[in-house]
Amino acid sequence: MNHQFNSEPADVPVSVRWLNPVGYAAWDTQIGQLLHSIKQPSTSVEVVSFDMTPTPTHLEYRSYEALIYERTIAVSRDSAQRGIDALVVGCFYDPALEGAREISGQTIVVGPCLASVQIAANLANRFSVIVGREKWIEQMTDRVRAYGQIDRLASMRSLGMGVNDFQAQPEATRQRIIEEAKRAVREDHAEAIILGCTIEFGFFDAVQQAVGVPVIDPVVAAFKMAESLAKFKKQFDWKPSRVWSCEPPPESELHDFGLFQGQAPIGNSVLF
Repeated sequence: MNHQFNSEPADVPVSVRWLNPVGYAAWDTQIGQLLHSIKQPSTSVEVVSFDMTPTPTHLEYRSYEALIYERTIAVSRDSAQRGIDALVVGCFYDPALEGAREISGQTIVVGPCLASVQIAANLANRFSVIVGREKWIEQMTDRVRAYGQIDRLASMRSLGMGVNDFQAQPEATRQRIIEEAKRAVREDHAEAIILGCTIEFGFFDAVQQAVGVPVIDPVVAAFKMAESLAKFKKQFDWKPSRVWSCEPPPESELHDFGLFQGQAPIGNSVLF
């Protein structure tokens, strides 16, 4: 059988946009620097956050999350129009992931929770998620269940910390994660650990060394998943499906309804 695959090299250029889905740009540069340090040389990275005032600095509450759905869809649409290969919706709740995927054209849309559990499932039979607060557990458990991985979930363990606390005192955060990760392995029989917030970035390596099991950083997981899928798209033409449940809204309706006519609601943009 003669397969006609694209023979482009592995370092074929791709573009990945990371969306911090709030109107708070404080983490844009730090996350961008992390992504720059792990990207392939030919990959271009853009980190954006919303033009949104007033804005929450986090999405710990469902009501805050609901505020950003329309903007997330608009950024996904803009990514498609700009020919960006992959978009990451950078919150572990994977907010508006399904809607963003529906309207993303040929742009692949990745959620950190889904990417993390998919990677963990290839490394271990049981994983625990280290969350910030008890408040998060029900919603994150629902996500894991929706992704078909609930039988692999050993536990959700809370740090008793909010999103804004994680990077305020990094050493204290690192120690709390290590404590809960060790308990998850020892008491819950977890075989891998997932850090359950994108603002828990920068801690996984130290935790992994201390705990002795794979520790999945959702920023790294989502970005590398997006980068890999973007390269698969270029090499194998694996693009988002657009039939049946993946059918996008008709362009004629978008025009008639006057949707997505203005600029994308991006306030801050940093290129790496």
